[in-house]
Amino acid sequence: MARHRSDPLTRPGLYAILLGLFLCTLWIAGGASRADALGQVVVRSAAAIVLAVAALFGNRPALRPVRPVALLLVAALSLALLQLVPLPPDIWLALPGRAPFAEAAAASGQPQPWRPWSIVPGATANSVAALIVPITTLILVAGLRDHERRWLPGMMLCLIVAATLIGLLQFSGAGFDNPFVNDDLGQVAGTFANYNHFALLLAMGCLLAPVWGFSNGGSPGWRAAVAAGLLILFTLTVLASGSRAGTALSGIALVIGLVLVRRPISQALSRYPRWVFPAMVAAIIGLIAILVLVSIASDRAISINRAITVDPWQDMRRRGLPTVLEMVRTYFPFGTGLGSFDPLFRMHEPFDLLKPTYFNHAHDDLLEIVLDAGLPGLLLLLAALAWWGRSSLRAWRAGPAMRHALPRLGSAMLLLVLLASVIDYPARTPIMMALIVIAAVWLGDRNGGRSTPALPEPDQHL
Repeated sequence: MARHRSDPLTRPGLYAILLGLFLCTLWIAGGASRADALGQVVVRSAAAIVLAVAALFGNRPALRPVRPVALLLVAALSLALLQLVPLPPDIWLALPGRAPFAEAAAASGQPQPWRPWSIVPGATANSVAALIVPITTLILVAGLRDHERRWLPGMMLCLIVAATLIGLLQFSGAGFDNPFVNDDLGQVAGTFANYNHFALLLAMGCLLAPVWGFSNGGSPGWRAAVAAGLLILFTLTVLASGSRAGTALSGIALVIGLVLVRRPISQALSRYPRWVFPAMVAAIIGLIAILVLVSIASDRAISINRAITVDPWQDMRRRGLPTVLEMVRTYFPFGTGLGSFDPLFRMHEPFDLLKPTYFNHAHDDLLEIVLDAGLPGLLLLLAALAWWGRSSLRAWRAGPAMRHALPRLGSAMLLLVLLASVIDYPARTPIMMALIVIAAVWLGDRNGGRSTPALPEPDQHL
């Protein structure tokens, strides 16, 4: 009797297994950005273990295809490490904004010590440790085989759906106290500490679901129906989260998501009259609009309610912006050190901004990078934006065929992160770090799937 052998293309390799386990760990404990959150210990320990296992038992990952992403990560790590190098007193005191700190040594009668570039070296050391998450993700993705990379959209979609289910549990009032993140009881934030970050994840789901649903080209089958259901689920959950920015990002994601799959939708409807396609699009938009109106009428659309009732001029982001800009001018071009915003803002905070809660970040990550890292951080940020812009232009010019879908999907995901970072700090959470790296790898795929399709073939399963 012949012994059945499983297809090697259906068996996950070591890197695929490690990546799946790492994403599960991120789902459980990777939703916080605070350094003292318990989840940081879990996530970073898991990353170190995964790297050790990959180094001992895995093949050498193919880093050449992901070289631009690797270079950006190496540059960020080098800058963070450089900020921890002790400097002679004369050089350190010559840096902008350091004079008030020199008074401490003078008051105690001690000579000026050697100090790191960073004013808060402990916070900068935490920033160095945080980079183990994107580095681990990049190495694991680089180690995947071609057929395993086709599983990535489904794996990411599973992570988003799992987080959504937790959010729905919170919305139902059942409560979900995650000991690994500093979440607030009563808010709809999934496995995140911040509901804005959760809403961004849902917006990414609005991009991923159509691409995954139509990855079989002109024969979507059951996936198209599942993708449509997920779009409705993600949209309604965003409304329940209370995130105004997330609601706007989800609207953008819905439009881009439909643009990404316009070719396979047209192919699937080619045997029907021309009016069917616009009618179907109008029906989907109408259905979502009706559900949104029902949510508003039943007082379930918390994000819409906040957009109507909250005065934007009293928002702490807007009120704190002049102080943050003044801090940038004070410490430029060397910056204060990565991760140092919280204690430095307390030093500069005017009395009229004092309140029981604290302003932990600038809520404009692009501006905070310039504050923390100065001119070097600004140049690195501009280099990353230039690479994203050039790669996005190449991806969207490649044509609407589904073999080019992942580079365009990566471009759109990074666009959402960029827009969210203007008013928040989503890229500081481990989950988002991992998703950003995967999106960047997709965007940097110069083959565009020409040699080996990046999405599953019609007869393959995730």
